[in-house]
Amino acid sequence: MEFEAIKTWFFELSPVMQALMGGLFTWTLTALGAGLVFFTKNVGYKLLDSMLGFAAGVMIAASVWSLIIPSIDMAEGQGYIPWIPAVIGFISGAVFLRICDAYLPHLHLGQPKQEAEGVVTTWRRTTLLVLAITLHNIPEGLAVGVLFGAAAGGIDPTGTATVAGAIALALGIGIQNFPEGVAVSVPLRREGVSMGKSFNYGQLSGVVEPISAVIGAAAVLMVQPILPYALAFAAGAMMFVVVEELIPESQQHGHTDLATLGTMIGFCVMMVLDVALG
Repeated sequence: MEFEAIKTWFFELSPVMQALMGGLFTWTLTALGAGLVFFTKNVGYKLLDSMLGFAAGVMIAASVWSLIIPSIDMAEGQGYIPWIPAVIGFISGAVFLRICDAYLPHLHLGQPKQEAEGVVTTWRRTTLLVLAITLHNIPEGLAVGVLFGAAAGGIDPTGTATVAGAIALALGIGIQNFPEGVAVSVPLRREGVSMGKSFNYGQLSGVVEPISAVIGAAAVLMVQPILPYALAFAAGAMMFVVVEELIPESQQHGHTDLATLGTMIGFCVMMVLDVALG
């Protein structure tokens, strides 16, 4: 009975509030992963690379099953040539992340500070590391927000977007956010940063997700015709992160097979979640 009451309460929330709840959930999973730093400062690269591979697999599957396919179906339902919004949105999402990648100062895990990307800055290495993770959490939050906005707002004429599907997406992204939290906090702790600061930096990398989720939901509610483009945009941004960051980082320590297996498992987990719940 309690579960049914919670379910009824959630489904009665506004689309923006549902998106906020989804974003807060994914942020919480990031914080839980970052909290591992209170128990250990040594997570082997085999496990870490497998986790990053898993996160990549989840994001790939989410891009396809939760975003690209609904984008095509919605475009067809709105009378567009089905693939045009998907292609335009997908490329636009990748270009947006590329521009952010080029100008926002950030540093990928395992690299020395002199390898920092974006404009030259005197910011500390820890800040640059957090910004790198924060950058690729933006499309994750947007994806959750756009899907909740489409489903709960009743603006999808095809019925492709459902609240259950949006919940599945939030759940999948939340699951892969756990290793991302670990990937930020534990290396910082290993480098001598205090436990408290390592945790704070790790969980702060996910704070952008509820913010971008609310923005995504509000945007599609205000401008309904952009919905197919918005879904594909989030997918393109996520795929850019996977190819440009997650996969290379997961394989830079020589654990190629483990990282690849993690990607395959992550893909299957997200696919099952989306099909079973969506």
